[in-house]
Amino acid sequence: MTDLPYLDTGLPVEERVEDLLSRMTPEEKAGQLTMYFYFGTGEPVPEDFDIESLPPEHRVYIEQPRKVEAAVAGGGVGGLLFVKDPKLANLLQRRAVEDSRLGIPLLFGFDVIHGLRTIFPVPIAMSATWSPEAVEAAQAIAAREARASGIHWTFAPMIDIARDARWGRMIEGSGEDPVLTAAVAAAQVRGFQGDLGADRVMAGPKHFAGYGAARGGRDYDDADISDSELWNVYLPPFKAAIEAGAGNVMSAYMDLNGVPASGNRRLLTDILRGELGFDGWVVSDANAVRSLETQHFARDQKDAAARALHAGVDMEMAAFDPAYDHLTQALAEGKVSTEDLDQAVRRVLTAKFRMGLFEKAFVDEDATPAILGSTAHRDQARSAAEQSFVLLKNDGGALPLEAGKLTSVAVIGQLADSKRDTLGPWVFGHDTAETVTILEGLRDRLGDGVPVEHAPGAGIVERIFPTPFDQMDETVQKTPENWDDDAEIDRAVTLAAGADVAVVVVGQRQNQIGEKASTSTLDLPGRQLEQLQRIAATGTPVVLVVMSGRPVDLRWADANVPAIVQAWYPGTRGGEAVAALLLGDVSPAGRLPFTWPRHVGQLPLVYGHYRTFEPDEQGTRYYEEASTPLYPFGHGLSYVEFEYANLHVDSESIPVGGIAKVCVEVTNTSERTADEVVQLYTHQRYGTSSRPVRELKGFERVTLEAGESATVTFEVGPDQLRYWSATTGGFVQDATTLDIWVGGSSAAELATTLDVTA
Repeated sequence: MTDLPYLDTGLPVEERVEDLLSRMTPEEKAGQLTMYFYFGTGEPVPEDFDIESLPPEHRVYIEQPRKVEAAVAGGGVGGLLFVKDPKLANLLQRRAVEDSRLGIPLLFGFDVIHGLRTIFPVPIAMSATWSPEAVEAAQAIAAREARASGIHWTFAPMIDIARDARWGRMIEGSGEDPVLTAAVAAAQVRGFQGDLGADRVMAGPKHFAGYGAARGGRDYDDADISDSELWNVYLPPFKAAIEAGAGNVMSAYMDLNGVPASGNRRLLTDILRGELGFDGWVVSDANAVRSLETQHFARDQKDAAARALHAGVDMEMAAFDPAYDHLTQALAEGKVSTEDLDQAVRRVLTAKFRMGLFEKAFVDEDATPAILGSTAHRDQARSAAEQSFVLLKNDGGALPLEAGKLTSVAVIGQLADSKRDTLGPWVFGHDTAETVTILEGLRDRLGDGVPVEHAPGAGIVERIFPTPFDQMDETVQKTPENWDDDAEIDRAVTLAAGADVAVVVVGQRQNQIGEKASTSTLDLPGRQLEQLQRIAATGTPVVLVVMSGRPVDLRWADANVPAIVQAWYPGTRGGEAVAALLLGDVSPAGRLPFTWPRHVGQLPLVYGHYRTFEPDEQGTRYYEEASTPLYPFGHGLSYVEFEYANLHVDSESIPVGGIAKVCVEVTNTSERTADEVVQLYTHQRYGTSSRPVRELKGFERVTLEAGESATVTFEVGPDQLRYWSATTGGFVQDATTLDIWVGGSSAAELATTLDVTA
């Protein structure tokens, strides 16, 4: 028992929060609403270090850690970012718990996006598994490693819908479809949070809302989204994440429909809390509150703080000089209400109590190495990668390769042996020495009996505008200076000409996608296409492996290369997984989570478009080239054949609000076990509003042994059929006739109908 009720574990969380809140000064309350970047190591600056001689922009980074540490000791910080060392976390936590007046522990947040030490395939690749089970398992491992490192909270999942492949951050999400993204979002939240035990972290779905619709795919640009698209496309993944129990939501940077998202009360309070039922705490994206002044929305930083707090931003994330430092002054001047301030603090404290930080604030440093070094975690990463690969093309059974018939293999491309690029962007606790590249994976799989030779070939040109994230990563790989493209391409072509098969790895480096990595082109960087064309001209069979997080221009390859595999950025054990796929140890079952355009001029291109005028001419909208995708949404081939039959609905009609069951029989007609992703699409023929030509309504990844059949059943009812209509300004479900398709992609042809009656 304790004299301080907020430390009494026998009391309900609500009572503990209210007791602690009642003891706090306005300054301490504002402190709890502040999250700082932390740029230090915990070590003091040497006394003989001449800070004054540094330029001001450098000096501020040296001085920042000391200022943050002093604020922590004074109870003026609620959370910290960029702390992933358990020893440092404990040192800083000790300052908060032992030195501050009330001993409120810190929340340590971090970008644990697709793994911490064990790196899983990038999120868009995990979405390509179409397996919520695989996604949940991956994020449970990420959570375990994060918590063992002292991290309590991850800024993930990123569940912005991305319909323009120029936008770099599409790699962090699940593509273009709200149903797939919602399923993956819920799985990630479950994986990260579980029961919020000692090996889990709080999930922070982001960015609320509409960030993925940035104009022209340009990161940070504004978004203009109709209410219909907002409710039907962009909000469902957040609804699913909230229903899965997400404890945190991150607000977005950009203007949405003319109002900065981090200052929009309609968005953050009326919709997020009122309509979607979120009861956790909202954190701003980095410096987004300060940016309200930059965006000419707020008069100054005090006004920015007041507007953000009133809108519903409970915690500000800032590198320097938080706007929320002005909250106490705004409170004294009546620009902020005590009710708004207390409500925000209440939400942050509730999260800390839910995480058990008042009982166990410190991490067990001795246990960390074993958890981070788990071989079981690495095995799971390999399995996830194997499930994520999409076989885009496989003419004439070019894949799988037969190891017993190979006498030599040429592996071409810089990405084929780049450990850092194999991991993809948004990794911060990785060890590249553990990474298995595609070259290494093939050599290990084929053994000493089959020579596997490598030529890096064409250089990959650097970004014109460098990314700041490279400054945080000493393992970034680049094309060496003075690289002789002509000579290296010649060498690659010669090597390929003398081999049984050429595995050509093309794509973009990991720093050419992600935040601040939007692009104006989908062309392969540098002379990779030219190199591929010359290799194909040698007559050596070519297998093309694409390493990217967005679609790239594969028109020539699709017309001329027999086998194409989308390998994404496959993670720590990615090279082993690629080798397993190419040599037939596993059958590919990944499916595209986006529509693959022919070239950049088609963007944005989505499968779920409307019929509009002259729908039969949809594919001829451009005069010089078909306005159809190169590969449709949901596409992916297998090493086996699947037969779909006996599609039927358990009733010819259902009333509005009723539920029908759609059943289909799927048979593996081949001689090996493999997975298939069964997909259900619908189209509403008439109603209150027009509806897209096809909409994904259900999917299931199933494993079928050779010759095995299975009946897959989907429900179709109000959860699938209601939509937000601009006609009524709300959700409706219509009496109508539905077209229903089931198959292996959005181009499925097996069809039936269902009547929905009034």
